[in-house]
Amino acid sequence: MKYRSVFDIIGPVMVGPSSSHTAGAVRIGQLARKLFGRAPEQVDIRFFGSFARTYKGHATDVAALAGVLGLAGDDPRIPGAFELADRHGLRFAFHEEAAVPPHPNTMVIELSAADTRMSVTGISIGGGLVQLTRVDGFDLQLSGEAPALLIFHQDAYGTIASVTQLLADAKINISHMEVSRAQRGQDALMVIETDQPVSADILRLVQGQPRVFKTIKLDL
Repeated sequence: MKYRSVFDIIGPVMVGPSSSHTAGAVRIGQLARKLFGRAPEQVDIRFFGSFARTYKGHATDVAALAGVLGLAGDDPRIPGAFELADRHGLRFAFHEEAAVPPHPNTMVIELSAADTRMSVTGISIGGGLVQLTRVDGFDLQLSGEAPALLIFHQDAYGTIASVTQLLADAKINISHMEVSRAQRGQDALMVIETDQPVSADILRLVQGQPRVFKTIKLDL
């Protein structure tokens, strides 16, 4: 494994006892909130594996909720996340799941507001680093460490090519890309990580492509 900096070895600057169970939980919550794109009214957080057994002692519940509230991993308000959620009118609940996950540090965050819902699965891989592995039923591998686009679209010929051509015309380099689909010819999710942020103008062009239903821009 290659380390990008000394902080990948000693862990992040954080509030909490564990880089994987606390700082990682904050990060998963943050990413779920960013993908949702608005303040949720209800959040259900489901813990699996090691998280399910130790989340109370490691304050993983507090940390994940703090992330959903938009707090950074070193924010001194993290210990008061329950009270902060109450003040913001955010309803929340935690669930211990018995199912054995592929990764021991797994959580599923289900967010809802009005008629909008989203489910985000994330794993904490150590040192405060995380990976999102599933969004609304689509598999992916997203670290949240680079600018990214999540493009929900119909699985149809030419859709991927039209989007990548737009990015090429804008001189935006793709660092990682993957596509997940429910069934052939049905809904699909295109995930594109880039070296440069994608401007609002390019995002509108992507959203305007035929067969594209929804786009989510994930910035650092």
